[in-house]
Amino acid sequence: MNVRRLFLLLTVTTAALLFASCRQAPATVDLQIAGHTFHVEIADTPAQRERGLMFRTSMPEDHGMLFIFPNDQQLSFWMKNTDIPLAVAYISQDGEIREIHHMVPHSLNPINSDHSVRYALEVNDGAFAAKGIVPGDRVSFPPNLPTASQ
Repeated sequence: MNVRRLFLLLTVTTAALLFASCRQAPATVDLQIAGHTFHVEIADTPAQRERGLMFRTSMPEDHGMLFIFPNDQQLSFWMKNTDIPLAVAYISQDGEIREIHHMVPHSLNPINSDHSVRYALEVNDGAFAAKGIVPGDRVSFPPNLPTASQ
């Protein structure tokens, strides 16, 4: 192999390794609710919030996704391209679960919050009920919880 080809091969390999190392796994945190732990991915950018849990075919028990918004607002979620039956908890800035709704896979019907909230937590449908989690319960957020970007 001549020196030029070897140099090109090394350059391409190095670039591929650098690109792969820059791709980060989604940030995750553990949330405590009524004595139960949920391991959740963070969706704190517009792109992450837009994609959510779409195109996934399963999610481990006690896992979910926490959607973080920059301001309190009434939220609306739907299940386009989402295969997993989910429940969503709408959560105030101080961590109070204000509402819990069941969501049907692939439904385009909006699931609107009745309250202005800062967070939405999606988990497998039935997870909240199985653990006795209801509106009024409080979520303990970790101190390193990211803030949302616009």
